[in-house]
Amino acid sequence: MALPGIKQFDMTGRTAIITGGPKGLGKAMAAGLASAGADVLLVSRHQDEADAAAAEIAADHGVRAVGLQADVTSEDDVNAVVEKCISEFGKVDVLINNAGINIRGPIDELSFDDFQQVMDVNVNGVWRMARAVVPHMKEAGYGRIVNLASTLGLVGLSNRTPYTSSKGAVAQMTRALGLELAEFGITCNAICPGPFLTPMNVPIKDDEQTKKSIVGAVALERWGELQEIQGAAIFLASDASSYVTGSMVVVDGGWTAR
Repeated sequence: MALPGIKQFDMTGRTAIITGGPKGLGKAMAAGLASAGADVLLVSRHQDEADAAAAEIAADHGVRAVGLQADVTSEDDVNAVVEKCISEFGKVDVLINNAGINIRGPIDELSFDDFQQVMDVNVNGVWRMARAVVPHMKEAGYGRIVNLASTLGLVGLSNRTPYTSSKGAVAQMTRALGLELAEFGITCNAICPGPFLTPMNVPIKDDEQTKKSIVGAVALERWGELQEIQGAAIFLASDASSYVTGSMVVVDGGWTAR
């Protein structure tokens, strides 16, 4: 027997752009949306990675999946992403702003360029992509923008000033856009992942301080598995979240609950 309201999670006929889509959480979320029936455009700085991930998702889920090389720090590239989505699928219903980088270190060992580089991808890239899709979503009277913030946009951690600053900014941008776009039928929410073993975190997974301050502080006492982000992504990208906007959905195994 079908569960009441289960059709709210059906994304058949919807189209989604996922930046940073070919690997890590981006690929997991793209696969999640595809499993719910959405066609997907995967954006990466590397065309071969984007094409390979798109082919895999299309084969696994029977949807249309397209890969595209683009850099979210380039306004021309960002505009080309939206144009590609329109030309391939005829519309853009969902944007998942997942592209991000992290440069770690004590503040006195980082350069201002390090800080600016993180902000340009993690904050400016999110703003550029949102700005590019909003006119199309306004015209359609419908849209779902899902930003990837972080638990480190809600709480602090030493040696992470560029990353925590960027993710705090994403959280605030999400709240502001949720208010700004509500009248147009567009929602904007953020997912705040905790410690997932993404490619970004693999280099520090065996570090003793990391084990103590991150994994050791998680109520579930483990790293998150990539597929565990999919439920939140499908919820926020689908009609199931029609009364949710400007919100942070925390997926962190209980880390920030302590």
